[in-house]
Amino acid sequence: MKQPFCGWRCWLSASLWCFCGSLQGMFVTRNSRPNIVLFMADDLGMGDLCCYGNNSVSTPNIDRLASEGVRLTQHLAAASMCTPSRAAFLTGRYPVRSGMASSSNLNRDVVWLGGSGGLPPNETTFAKLLQHRGYRTGLIGKWHQGLSCASRDDHCYHPLNHGFDYFYGMPFELLSDCQGFHAPELHRQLRVRLWVSTVVLGLIPLLLLVPTCARWFLVPWPVILAFALLALVFFVSWFSSYGFTRRWNCVLMRDHEIIQQPVRLERLASLMLKEALAFIDRYKRGPFLLFISFLHVHTPLVTREKFVGHSKFGLYGDNVEEMDWMVGKVLEALDRERLANHTLVYFTSDNGGRLEAQDGSGQLGGWNGRYKGGRGMAGWEGGIRVPGIFRWPTVLEAGKVIDEPTSLMDIFPTLSYIGGGIPPLGRVIDGRNLMPLLEGRVSRSEHEFLFHYCGASLHTARWYQKDCATVWKVHFVTPKFSPEGAGACYGSEVCPCSGDVTYHDPPLLFDISRDPSESRPLNPDNEALFDSVVKKIEAAVRQHRGTLTPVPQQLSVFNTLWKPWLQPCCGTFPFCGCDRADNIVSAAW
Repeated sequence: MKQPFCGWRCWLSASLWCFCGSLQGMFVTRNSRPNIVLFMADDLGMGDLCCYGNNSVSTPNIDRLASEGVRLTQHLAAASMCTPSRAAFLTGRYPVRSGMASSSNLNRDVVWLGGSGGLPPNETTFAKLLQHRGYRTGLIGKWHQGLSCASRDDHCYHPLNHGFDYFYGMPFELLSDCQGFHAPELHRQLRVRLWVSTVVLGLIPLLLLVPTCARWFLVPWPVILAFALLALVFFVSWFSSYGFTRRWNCVLMRDHEIIQQPVRLERLASLMLKEALAFIDRYKRGPFLLFISFLHVHTPLVTREKFVGHSKFGLYGDNVEEMDWMVGKVLEALDRERLANHTLVYFTSDNGGRLEAQDGSGQLGGWNGRYKGGRGMAGWEGGIRVPGIFRWPTVLEAGKVIDEPTSLMDIFPTLSYIGGGIPPLGRVIDGRNLMPLLEGRVSRSEHEFLFHYCGASLHTARWYQKDCATVWKVHFVTPKFSPEGAGACYGSEVCPCSGDVTYHDPPLLFDISRDPSESRPLNPDNEALFDSVVKKIEAAVRQHRGTLTPVPQQLSVFNTLWKPWLQPCCGTFPFCGCDRADNIVSAAW
């Protein structure tokens, strides 16, 4: 009797061992919390990577992620501008829900560190969810979600108030203004008008002196002085902000402390990389969330000397290749610490490439492949279709390609799922958990409708007709390219969302599944389903709008004005300036 019982026990033990071994990947997903590394580029075009068809720029490390993981081909930003897109990425919600969508053409991003708008503290980010689950969370690089509300040091919008334990980087973004010898980027056309207005006002008191000097008639001196004072006040009122953009906005911070003002760009990439590697080393026993928010590939394209002239695509290509090298160094650190199999790595961009970024030497912005439009251009694919790569060895199939509509907003519920976070109740989450799709447990995206805003205006909507795998897309409003016939708004800084735009009634309709370049608009004559598709999407738009509730507008005209009392300052305002980065880094290392 003992022998059969022993055999049965051995057989059961062996069976359980084999069964558990076969489900190891599933257990990694469900029962253990992986480390998470997120890479986000700034204004990287869909066509800027080799794994998405580029043959003029070398990106072996990002390509390695794609070959070892899952590559998404219909990955979509929730906005075509940095601030609203990143707000949606962090919260899983359309930016209009949190007030991070502007009704103004001028300020569609956070434009001043001394402004009073930002990602509201009552919004829940994926970092906050994972922090509550025991993750050590860090943000290295660009924030661009605001800083303070009512006083210079309240830092109500700071990353540390949104779930990050550690922050090192620029609370704003990289601008051409950050390099003193570059042409200004922030509100360039407005600044020209302000200079012209100042000159005109300054000429008035001089012209009033002419009649007195020519002895035609006497103009009272108080009148002349009043106009002179008016010109001076007008000049000081705008030059106190725009004249010091580099000092006010280009700031390097560690947690709440300013360590460099203005920032020295030549060493910034190296400092960021060192901080990222130090974070991995510090928390390698995990679990940790590391969000590396690149300043690449935004102008002024500051690139290490070893990469200058390295690519076939000029300075922009050099900058892309430097970013790829930084990705490689982080991947090497994960391999060295034997963390690769226990780490979910994700790479994306906040929006499409900026086509208007040019100078005499050529293109300074990205390439969006076959997709029409670019950064700031509402719902055209070139502005919102971005790279999306996931790698998680032992869990995700290597080399898999998914051609299903997905969104940056999906990262919030996806990380919540794998990290064991609990999303806030009573709040609309527009993203969907991607793990069933990435793992192959389902073959279709959960997104039936996606809505594409330009600022606070809904310009475009798409419908994924799952019974036939067709993706329909309607444009209610499109920007007017300038000059006429061009593919971007070269006559201005960025395409407007309202005013000088084209309203379509009936709307433009495209079948994105057959015409991803949006070159062949459909109409009732060449598409029998035109009317029914448009009605279906319009009904979905009405239903979507019914879910929106009024919220404070964070990018209102008042909130986006520069306010001296909110300006972060290292030293005594207005004499701000310091450089402690080298001392602090050497101490940390």
